[in-house]
Amino acid sequence: MSVVIVHRNPLEPFPYDRWLRDHEGPVVILAARDRFEPFGERIPEGNLGYTHLELFDHDDEVAGRVARLAAEYGATHLIGEHEADVLRVAALREELGLPGARAADVLPFRDKALMKEHAARAGVEVAPHAVPRTAADVLAFAGVHGFPLVVKNRAGFNSIGLRILRDRDALTAFLAEAYGSQRDEQRDDLLLEAYVPGRMCHVDGLVVDGEVVLAWPSQYQYELASFGTDLGSRVDLALDPGDPLTGRLLELTGRTLAALRRPGGRLRDHAFHAEIFHTPDDRLVLCEIACRSGGGKIREVFHTLFGVNLAECSIRAQLGLPLPDVERAVRPGRRPEPARMAGQVLMMKRPGFIHALPDVPREPWVERFWLYAKPGQVVPPASGSADFLTVAIASAPSRAECERRLRSLGARLEEQVRIGAVPS
Repeated sequence: MSVVIVHRNPLEPFPYDRWLRDHEGPVVILAARDRFEPFGERIPEGNLGYTHLELFDHDDEVAGRVARLAAEYGATHLIGEHEADVLRVAALREELGLPGARAADVLPFRDKALMKEHAARAGVEVAPHAVPRTAADVLAFAGVHGFPLVVKNRAGFNSIGLRILRDRDALTAFLAEAYGSQRDEQRDDLLLEAYVPGRMCHVDGLVVDGEVVLAWPSQYQYELASFGTDLGSRVDLALDPGDPLTGRLLELTGRTLAALRRPGGRLRDHAFHAEIFHTPDDRLVLCEIACRSGGGKIREVFHTLFGVNLAECSIRAQLGLPLPDVERAVRPGRRPEPARMAGQVLMMKRPGFIHALPDVPREPWVERFWLYAKPGQVVPPASGSADFLTVAIASAPSRAECERRLRSLGARLEEQVRIGAVPS
């Protein structure tokens, strides 16, 4: 059994050699060259112990190189866990006759307009939205729904390209950028939404053989779209089992997954990451859902909660390998619940010269800590909502204590980070 993995991340969070230690057959990795140095990793040299590892520089190379590697190593499986690759990899599986999800299975999780159509038909509330073909369509939508308005790429991820238009001036600037002088230009790659107020929650979990086996909700204590302007610490925190939102979020996510699942489809084993608004009037409104594990350090927080890495288990399930971590976490007849609470506190990159960075926290409740820069470096602004300067994961017996610990640590991180002008 030979697997080709299309990889678009640093390697530290994806130790395939450990995850696939009992996999019998070649492990071949095609990795994006530009995903290493921004996260403090050296560009790989050699195969790093895998059967084969090679790098790609441009997306248009991927299909041809996957086909070549699949033929050369007799691939029986093709894996791609990054949001930019799940649809492409599904199409390549179909083209190469390999098992697993097809493009039609994955498309409702990637096309946000199609996603909302499926969800709404199943009774899941979504924001009023439209695919604006022309500038006139945007103006008409604004005339009906007012401000703020949300604009996003129809197939986007990591909040890249996400814009919140808060007034007429912002709308005018967006139209000039998106349509230029060609106001009648036709395009179909954008999604326009009415703004939904409230706190964003996310539900992360795992589907095995078409059934949700493990899932848990958390709540961002910040606005995802502010990644380019927020200079402070940002907290993301798991919900307590007794929180009134917990059961509601899990139920809504289950209904959404069922609504997007294609009858007779082959998307049977996958992680998922759903984002759901909790509004001030206590409604739950689906933002979007992906058929892969959450980015940033969501996987590591989930591992702290349940001892399960969602990316690892998704890949192992697709390869038909046993899932002992899931078996330990799941008790028949009972909803799995975390034994302790966990969350993360992070700071985004911001442009400038790094004069100082935080010390490594020594508190025993700090589970993991990462720095993605060094003093003396000049760093660019954050390119997306997962482009971190530093991240820490903390645990505690209760959500309240976990939040207290995260906010205390976040305040210390803010004090210790100094980014400014390049010394003369």
